Amino acid sequence: MTHGSTSVLTVLVAMAATLGFLLAGTAVPAQAAATRIMALGDSITGSPGCWRALLWSRLANTGHTNVDFVGTLPPQGCGIAYDGENEGHGGALVTSVADQNQLPGWLSATRPDIVMMHFGTNDVWSNRPTATILSAYGKLVDQMRASNPDTKILVAKIIPMNPSTCAECGQRTSALNAAIPGWAATKTTARSPVVVVDQWTGFSTATDTYDGVHPNASGDQKMADRWFPALTALLDGGPTVPPVTPTPTPPVTPTPTPTIPPPAGGCTAVYKTTNQWSGGFQGEVTVKNAGTAPITGWTTNWTFTGRQISQAWNATLTQTGAAVTARNAAWNGSLASGATATFGFISSGTGSPDPQVSCTTG
Repeated sequence: MTHGSTSVLTVLVAMAATLGFLLAGTAVPAQAAATRIMALGDSITGSPGCWRALLWSRLANTGHTNVDFVGTLPPQGCGIAYDGENEGHGGALVTSVADQNQLPGWLSATRPDIVMMHFGTNDVWSNRPTATILSAYGKLVDQMRASNPDTKILVAKIIPMNPSTCAECGQRTSALNAAIPGWAATKTTARSPVVVVDQWTGFSTATDTYDGVHPNASGDQKMADRWFPALTALLDGGPTVPPVTPTPTPPVTPTPTPTIPPPAGGCTAVYKTTNQWSGGFQGEVTVKNAGTAPITGWTTNWTFTGRQISQAWNATLTQTGAAVTARNAAWNGSLASGATATFGFISSGTGSPDPQVSCTTG
């Protein structure tokens, strides 16, 4: 090699080194991996399950674009472009999926970070006992955590059903939904929360289904609207362990906020903000029977200025303007003397200032 060639080679090496340094200094950080979301259930989820399309579109329109809907089943139409992979297996029973260990294979193929589960309609139709259905739920949650210990799980109170061939299905569905919050409380953890999403309240089989079971267009919209706040709360780093059952014993900590004293034999209500994130927060109210006689029901009231509640559990909650009213659910209205019940909610806005909450019995 000549002296001239050596000089040229030296210059080229130096230029390459300089270029590499410049490229390294201006490299674009890798984008965080998309959050993988599995919709798990039966035909209400997958045939075609157009609430998933509506939910996907709303996520995209609100800036939640770094998500990936996953499943071993392909999209099934709905007339709009969306990420449609899912685990909505038409005709499936959650008890059969659990008994046959079908879920681990689906999890292995899709590796979800969040699972949205609306499952049990066919079990109710087949008259499977509520306890058996909840046991299947528990097994599926255990399998999710075996696949990914950090799995976040949204479990629906399933939509009402009133098929012409099953007069008892409506009451069986009600019984299952009443038991889901208590089951969820036994399974939820800080690392892998189980959040109950109420798809039951306000859903009509007459106007929101086309056959008493499967959602029509208005039903799909209602389902998407109920999933959205719970899902985005997880995506935005929101609530992790929402309380979902009555507290079995009176609180042992000091009252965190002022309460309005009850009349003799009445109830008290204590408010607390349990979690907060950008644009929203999670709150809870603990109701206590402060009298000496049992009570059979309770109603709480408070004012939320500039805050709008989007989801609640363990109470029937309504909001008109700033005025909020929450009444006991069917299973937690009866309280012995000194007993308590806790309900929670997700709201937009900020968790402070704490409101004063009044409580009346009956």
